[in-house]
This record gives sequence, C-alpha cells and structure tokens, in this order.
Amino acid sequence: MSKFINKHSEKITGYLFILPAVLIISLFGIFPVFFGMYMSVHKWKVFKGRFLGLENYEKILGNIPAFVFFIIGLLLLILSYWMWSEFKTKFKNKIIIPLLSLAILFLGLYLININWDRMLLSGDEDYLYSLIYTLYYSFFTIIFEVGLGLIIAFALYQKLAGKQFFQMILLFPYITPAVMGAAVFFLIFGKAENSFLNQFIGIFGIEPQLWLFDKRPITEVLFGIKIDGLFAGPSLALMSSILYGIWSYTGYYAIILLAGLSIIPSDLYEAAKAEGASRWQTFIKITVPLLMPIIFFLMLTGFINTFQAFNSIFVMQTSSAGDTMDVVTIEIFDHFWGRVKYGYAAAEGVILFIILNVLAISQYVIFRKKLNYD
Repeated sequence: MSKFINKHSEKITGYLFILPAVLIISLFGIFPVFFGMYMSVHKWKVFKGRFLGLENYEKILGNIPAFVFFIIGLLLLILSYWMWSEFKTKFKNKIIIPLLSLAILFLGLYLININWDRMLLSGDEDYLYSLIYTLYYSFFTIIFEVGLGLIIAFALYQKLAGKQFFQMILLFPYITPAVMGAAVFFLIFGKAENSFLNQFIGIFGIEPQLWLFDKRPITEVLFGIKIDGLFAGPSLALMSSILYGIWSYTGYYAIILLAGLSIIPSDLYEAAKAEGASRWQTFIKITVPLLMPIIFFLMLTGFINTFQAFNSIFVMQTSSAGDTMDVVTIEIFDHFWGRVKYGYAAAEGVILFIILNVLAISQYVIFRKKLNYD
C-alpha cells in the first residue's frame, strides 16, 4: 500500500486538492438536477405523493414523442451547420456538401415546425409559449448587450481622458439591486402621458405609449403590421423589460471585453496601421477574432442567465400585458409557489434544462473554430 502511495503521490495529492470542489459542485450543482428529475415523476404537493411516471411531462408537452422529434430537429440544425463548415472545402465537388447540409436544415426545420404544432394541440400552452417569450428575451438582450459592450470597450480602449471614471460608471447598473432597478424602470416605462419616457419621446413628436402595459407585438407597434406567431416578435411590454436587461449588463460586458482588449499585442495594431488599415478594418480583422473566446463566454453565460431571469421581470409585470411577459421562470414559479404543484414545476424545469443544453451545444458548434480551444 505504501509503495502504491509513494508511486502515485502526485496524482493522489492532486485528487485531494480538487475533492472539496467536486463535493461542493456535486452537492449544490448535480444533486439538485437529479432531485428535480425525481420530483418530476411524482405528485408532489409539499410532501411526496404517488408515483406518476411521465404524466407531468405528458401534461406539459402534450406529446412526448413530438418533443423528442422537436429536439432531434434542433440537433439536425446543428448538424447542418457543422457539416457545411467542416466539409465545404474538403471535397472536390463543391455542390454535394451544401446540398446535403441544406437538406438536413430543411428536415430539421420541418421536424421543429410540425412537432411544435403537435405539442401545442394537447400540451400546456402557457408553458410552451413562455419558452417563445424567453427566447425573445434572451435573443434581443444578448445581441445588444454584447454588441454595445464591444463598441463601448473599443471606445474606452482609445486614449480618452477620464477613462477610469467611465469604467466605474459602467458598473453601476450591474451592481444595482435588480428589484430596485426594475422598480425605477417600472416608473420610467409607465403608461401615463407624463411618465418620463413618454415626455422624452414627445420631444420628437412621437405619441405616448403604454410600454409595460401594452401586449401588442413590437411589429404592430412600430409598423402597424399584424403578424401572428413567432415572427410577430415580443410585445412592447416584454421589449421594455428587455431594455432593462440591456441596461443592467452592457457595462459589465464592456469591462470584461476591455480587459480582453488590453492583452492583445499592440504590435498587431501598429502593423495594421502601417499597412494602411482603417480603424473599422482593424476592429473587424484583429479585435473581434482575438476577442472571440471572451465573446463566446459572455454569450453562453448571458444565454443561460437570460433563461433564468426572474426578479426584474416579476417586478415589471402588469396585468394589462397579459401573459406576454410570462417567461419560463415566471411560469415555473407560478406552478411551484402559486399552485403548489412541486412535481409539475420540477418537470418544467427539467424540460428547460434539456433545451438549454441543446442550445448551449449549438453555440459551441457555431463558434468553436474561432475559439482556439483545439
């Protein structure tokens, strides 16, 4: 025994060092997931009831095979992009791979569309639509947070007076308690004609809006076009909540991206300048590619955070907006706390967990060639 310990002492020491972290992650990370799965197959109201099997999932999804094929459709979209990016230059015949990728893409879209309709026919519409509202919230929030954060970081990277002061100001929205910030935004986005935002847009001759109290899709508000379904976009109420999310995290993202900019060798910029490259060309060809690992990290964590968003949306909810602000966390909270259906809420959480993992994989597949991880 002593010989074995002496021979593998370095490995044993390493395992002992990481053991506390593994135990903590297992206790607070892995265990809740499996316990949630356990709860989801029981009728659980305060105390554990009878075993239900997949009954909760059937009530939520309406059709479990349809959900399986829906997930397969999502995976086919990932496969389509992976095949096109991986093999487009490896075959002499330049048509085969694009055509095959396109066929897989259309098959994936077909499976997603037809099985989504099948789930809506007999499933929990409130929960299923909450996934769409959450997708709206996540997409618009992340795009603007990362995009604006990158622009602000690049601006602060230049030789500006008072740079440290601006960096400090940028963190204020992030460190502001979510409930307090959301309460202030609730007043700013009020429906009264004398609300701050309505007075501001009135300067430009724009009519007062209901903001957080308006359940109309943004396409109808902006263009007067009535569109049903996914392409209608978020309601004006949800869009107002999205603006709060953008305000909260853009400065934080800018600070992280600024730290990434500081480690890019200045020689690259000097060489680009000597070659006559403009600032825009330098930004696109040097800055963005070298920041891609950080951008991917921010998009991935931001994606997960937006799907878990609750506090600010809960505070900014209004009855006039209907269910258009009911993102998936609000829906799960309603079943868990409002209706005391612990098992049902747990099943909703497990479904969200599966979808999040699929979408996280898709992000990695899309960005992996630009991450320099290999």
